Amino acid sequence: MREVGNITGILSMLLGSIAAISLFVGGIGIMNIMLVSVTERTREIGLRMAVGARERDIRRQFLAEAVVLCLAGCLAGVVAGLLLSRGIADTLNWPLLLSPSAVVVAVAAAVLTGVVFGYYPARRASRQDPIEALRYE
Repeated sequence: MREVGNITGILSMLLGSIAAISLFVGGIGIMNIMLVSVTERTREIGLRMAVGARERDIRRQFLAEAVVLCLAGCLAGVVAGLLLSRGIADTLNWPLLLSPSAVVVAVAAAVLTGVVFGYYPARRASRQDPIEALRYE
């Protein structure tokens, strides 16, 4: 029985490692999307700053966008996982057990990923010079 416990522990660590790598790769993707968004919206950022938006307002806007983007991906993943699990359970006549705590952990991981990987693009957007941003073409 101890061997089964060891194998279960190893498999759990392996799956955890794969999940961590997936979150990291997804976070890099989010950061790239947000950096492109900052670059494309330079004039908008400059205009907002010129009419009185503070650095923290711009930073919050881009952080919120990153978190919403991550939550959209999380929602798609949860729905896809649920549908796939339901299909497998129905096909094999297994009971489907959905863990609400797993969904909560997935949402928390998505929000954390959005904040961590969205911070640099948000900071970069908030530190732009309004005059230079308005000149940007």
